[in-house]
Amino acid sequence: MEALRETDEKYMRLALNEAHIALENGEVPIGAVIVAGGAVVGRGHNLVETLCDPTAHAEIQAITAAASTLGGKYLPDCTIYVTVEPCAMCAGALAWSRIGRIVYGAGDPKRGYTTISERILHPKTKVQNGVLAAECEKLMTDFFAKLR
Repeated sequence: MEALRETDEKYMRLALNEAHIALENGEVPIGAVIVAGGAVVGRGHNLVETLCDPTAHAEIQAITAAASTLGGKYLPDCTIYVTVEPCAMCAGALAWSRIGRIVYGAGDPKRGYTTISERILHPKTKVQNGVLAAECEKLMTDFFAKLR
């Protein structure tokens, strides 16, 4: 169990790096990485403002990259690490990808998928929350505090 926690923290730090890239580009600081067999196969950060596209969330970018890397649309042997709980749209995309595991840091009580329904996900998908939550939450809190 300790080894899994260390692995989750390692990859969540990579997701946090992606979130910092988003922040540097004026985006909501959310980052994601997708891992298969111990290797990063997809990564992404929010590009909503950059692309003027409300669907350009970090998870969507990472799913697209992973599917391209792996050569298929299904990701059952993959884990996504995302700094904030996926929204309903991203949870739906993760369900369609049949992702094996979702690990997220900060919860999102306003727009997170658990607020809507956990039944969105594929039945075989496992979920772990709260990994490096304090760091993920601080990044979001600091970002929105500057907007006020």
